[in-house]
Amino acid sequence: MYCIELHFHTAESSHCGRVPAEEGVRQYREAGYSGIVVTDHFSMKERGGPKDRQWNKVCARFLRGYHAAKAAAADMDFSVFLGMEIRFPYDENDFLVYGFTEEFLLEHPWIYMKGLKEFKELADREGLYIVQAHPFRPKCFLADTGCIHGIEVYNGNPRHNSHNDKALRAAEKYKLGRTVGSDFHQPDDIACRRAEFKWMPWTEKELAEMLWKGEFKI
Repeated sequence: MYCIELHFHTAESSHCGRVPAEEGVRQYREAGYSGIVVTDHFSMKERGGPKDRQWNKVCARFLRGYHAAKAAAADMDFSVFLGMEIRFPYDENDFLVYGFTEEFLLEHPWIYMKGLKEFKELADREGLYIVQAHPFRPKCFLADTGCIHGIEVYNGNPRHNSHNDKALRAAEKYKLGRTVGSDFHQPDDIACRRAEFKWMPWTEKELAEMLWKGEFKI
């Protein structure tokens, strides 16, 4: 089985990240993981809006952590995938997104300024997989279940009460996909529950397809 971390932040690209990508890769490899998805924060609060930034520069800064993790894993038997934790302007809900590439980001400027419904339409056209992260934390709420593909039913961040039991019940009630993640920000944030895959995906698209099909176990 291959263990992949689905919720990982870097110091290079998330303001709340406290661990450089290289160190995070080392920790996960030593913990027996086969790969990580770098899901740094992607929002107007984190990146700024059109009046403040140029989109190509926004993307370059966002991708720093991912590139650093890829470089750190280059000589290892360890995979690094690109993901994001996107937030739209009208609330504090967060969504993990899998299956896109760097080119996708550059081709869709200011996607975090849109709404979830519009983003879901784009995701369905492009084959992306949307998971609502920790939907029952304070200030968060369960999104329109027609606009997401799955729910993070276990979030391992020790500094937040994510009410994982409620997340699991919601996924069961609405028949949505289920994922788990450490929500890695600080040293030793690696959680005790893992997503285990029968085989290792080669690309972000393959990973998204495996999540779509439920070809993994918790």
